[in-house]
This record gives sequence, C-alpha cells and structure tokens, in this order.
Amino acid sequence: MISNNISLKAFNTFGIDVNSKRFAQFSNTEELSTILSERNDDPLLILGGGSNILLTQDFEGLVLKNEIKGYEIIEEDDEKVLIKAGSGEVWHEFVLQNIENNFGGTENLSLIPGSVGASPMQNIGAYGVEIKDVFVELEAYHIKTGEIHTFNHSDCQFGYRESVFKREKKGEYIIISVTYRLTKKHTVNVVYGAILEELQNKGIAEPTIKSVSNAIIAIRSSKLPDPKELGNAGSFFKNPVVDVSILNEIKKTQPTVPNYPAPNGQVKMAAGWLIEKAGWKGTRFENYGVHVNQALVLVNYGGSTGQEILDLSSNIIADVEGKFGVCLEREVNIV
Repeated sequence: MISNNISLKAFNTFGIDVNSKRFAQFSNTEELSTILSERNDDPLLILGGGSNILLTQDFEGLVLKNEIKGYEIIEEDDEKVLIKAGSGEVWHEFVLQNIENNFGGTENLSLIPGSVGASPMQNIGAYGVEIKDVFVELEAYHIKTGEIHTFNHSDCQFGYRESVFKREKKGEYIIISVTYRLTKKHTVNVVYGAILEELQNKGIAEPTIKSVSNAIIAIRSSKLPDPKELGNAGSFFKNPVVDVSILNEIKKTQPTVPNYPAPNGQVKMAAGWLIEKAGWKGTRFENYGVHVNQALVLVNYGGSTGQEILDLSSNIIADVEGKFGVCLEREVNIV
C-alpha cells in the first residue's frame, strides 16, 4: 500500500519534479488508519488536488493522496438542501454537480482548482462568495488518536483565505468530508468583478446559476493559465489588508489605486495591481516567471525548481514593500 521514492510531479499543479520518500493513496478512513499505522515517525504531507502548494525539495517522509469520494443529499426542503461531499472530490466537478442538480450557492466558485477538503481549510473565495457562506460542518480524522471529530462553522474560525486548520490545528487533522447548505430557490450574485459585463455580452438579462457559472469560467479562463498546460497554483499571493494611512500614501502617486472596504476600518488592496505596478507582470527567467496576463500568478514554463519560484516570490514581496510600503503574504503553502 505504501510505495517508496515516488515522483510528485503529477500530484502538484506547479509540476515541480521532486520525490517523496514514501507515498500512499487512501479512499476511506479504514485505509487511512491502516496506512498511518505503518507511518513510523515519518513527517506527513497530505495532498488533495495539489493546487495550493509549492514543493521546494524532496519530501523525506510520507505523502498521502486523498481520494475520498462521495456526493450525498442528507437533508432538504423546498428552499435548501444539505450536501455532504467526500474531501477527495475535485472542487470544480463538485460545483458542476451542484449546478446540474439546480443547487445554488457555489456557482461563483466555479473553476477554482483543488479538492473539496481544501475548501474550508483555505476558506476559498471568488467573485463575492466564500466557503463560509455555504459551509455547515466537516468531519476530520485526528491523526494522533484516529478519532473522527466534527467541526461546525464557529469551530473552523474562518478568516480571509484561512481557518483554524491553517493555524492552531495545523497538521493535527485530515478532513474527510464537508457538508454545505445550498439553495433550491436562488438569488444569484453578479455584482462582483466582470460577471455582469460577461453576461451582458452574452445577451443574458435574467441569469441562472448555470449562466453565472459559465460567465465565471469564461472570465477565469481568459485570465488564468490552465495548470494542465502551464504549471501554476493560481493566485500566489493574498490581497493585502492595510491601514487607510498606507492607502492614502499610495494615492499621492497612484490616485486610481483600487481598494475595497475591510473590517476594523482597514482597506483591502489588489495584490495583482501592486505587483503589476511594480513592474513584474510578464517577467520571465528562462523556465519560470510571472504570468503575462495575471501578475498574481507565478508559473513554471517547464523544468524549474520550487526554490526558484520561491525566490522569485521573495523578490516580488521585497520590491512591492519597498515601493508601496505593503507587505504581501503568500497564499500558497511552501513545503
């Protein structure tokens, strides 16, 4: 069940070719328990879709690939439905299944790479919607005890692109299922970004959840490279939240700087705008660089190392902070 010296190139969307000392896949908790009983004291790395990770070196431990599947209606009435999904389900395929069933709430999260299990861990979000808006609860396997624990909404302590599983509980659990509350009577959200414009271009005056999903797929496809064709992990940096004083200082030379209200009187800025204004958009260093259409995306043109991409991100962070006084934070996990 456990294999030795396995390349992880096919298991990360950056396409970084590093090896794992030991590797196994699991499709249920029984298999997971069996594998972990043979773990010894090896370091542990859990992979879902491999879309939010940058591997910088060989992993001298045990890599577990989550293949837990499942899509189950556990409760419904005339207005809502609760769907329990296996954590190893591909996120976009889960969204498409919801739309096919006419269940709303996740359509704005179409084409986000990764797995169902990563969705609450990262509190993924796009186009005015975050996982916390549709999340009910999750089940997680406690690595030390083998117990299954249930986490409700408040237990997860959702924040901007984070949760308790990226902070206090990091490395303690493996998410095995997630339950979402979806709608059967829909109110679509089309006010964020270019959704409305895309719908108007298609002549759609009364959008459905499917047409909203299609619009978002078109927008994302035009801006973001397909990891199957060009190695990347989507947005590499979080949009920074800063004090108004920092924004006002930037406005002195960049009066049209985009910004959005944030909690506690702060403002959220667009990391991609900052990186582009700093001159990094489209910059290429042989086989890696910054994507030509989206400055938030770092790319592997083929054969680059994770360390090269990490060093590039460090240079971008330092440059943006030097020019704008804003410290960017990586959204991608570094291993």
